[in-house]
Amino acid sequence: MAAVPDDSFELYDLRVEVVAPEGARLYCGAKVGDYFELKGEMLYLPEGQGISIYSLASVLPLLAAKQRETHQNDWMTSDADIACPDPNCPSRLRITRLGKRRFRHSETTAVKLDQP
Repeated sequence: MAAVPDDSFELYDLRVEVVAPEGARLYCGAKVGDYFELKGEMLYLPEGQGISIYSLASVLPLLAAKQRETHQNDWMTSDADIACPDPNCPSRLRITRLGKRRFRHSETTAVKLDQP
């Protein structure tokens, strides 16, 4: 009987939190400490909390890369604060890597590993 190949991979869970200088006036509707978490492909917000679609749009393209292991010299490893897209808002979205979560290719896509 042939061994079943290991089709697993790991991604970091992420927390994205609003940070700003003390006393700063925020224009994006956020409050310091607001956050969401990304677990796999699922985004979770605490009950009753929202996020500006513009703020989300500024950080969204970076999340898939932050979920993956990166080289120690890659800026994606060290840089974590993303500016609010409103140039008058001093807030930042801070991306923090949490623990890793294991996934299986066969459970995340219908495309087989041996398909081009």
